[in-house]
Amino acid sequence: MSGLKKQRKGELIVLSGPSGVGKSTVIAELLSNRRDIYFSVSYTTRAPRVGEADGVNYHFVSREEFQRMIRSGELLEFAEYVGNYYGTSLKLIQEKLEQGTDVLLDIEVQGAAKVREKCPDAVFIFIIPPSLEELSRRLRQRNTDASETISLRLEKARQECRESICYDYLVVNDNVMDAAHEILSILEAERCRVKKRIHLAQSIIGNADALICD
Repeated sequence: MSGLKKQRKGELIVLSGPSGVGKSTVIAELLSNRRDIYFSVSYTTRAPRVGEADGVNYHFVSREEFQRMIRSGELLEFAEYVGNYYGTSLKLIQEKLEQGTDVLLDIEVQGAAKVREKCPDAVFIFIIPPSLEELSRRLRQRNTDASETISLRLEKARQECRESICYDYLVVNDNVMDAAHEILSILEAERCRVKKRIHLAQSIIGNADALICD
């Protein structure tokens, strides 16, 4: 960049998609390619699944503790999904963004809507499956939920996909590597937006008033 300093705050990236779409796998692939992204670990009241670790996949807390966090204003967003609470720490997100670190949130559509109200400049990406049939197959293959719960998740998935029109980008997870690389391309394009690099042009011409757009 010809010695020009890239002065910017971190980018807030909001990733959503129905349960079973493969967000965790896509995120793992994404983070293996962009190690400078901070993945925000959400708080939840649901029980850990087999192989999940506290502080890695989620911060697992009681319903009472989560409600205390709500009352104390400690959450950027929170929502109830299939009988459990999920939420994001406000203080930690603010600190990372101010340090210039990009922050990735994996949250469902209710939480994303609340983040959009508070952070309209965030990048919102929705991941969908190739088909509802494929989503059903993935949920059953996961072998962690009863049939009734899977049915609830599929119905919820239909509702959530209707909300995808509110997002900036839509990524189909047919192949994990392809989906992750699409997201990487989106993030690179977002960093090149004029409004996010206007200081570079200003440093060249020396006067913000001289920047015009016909």
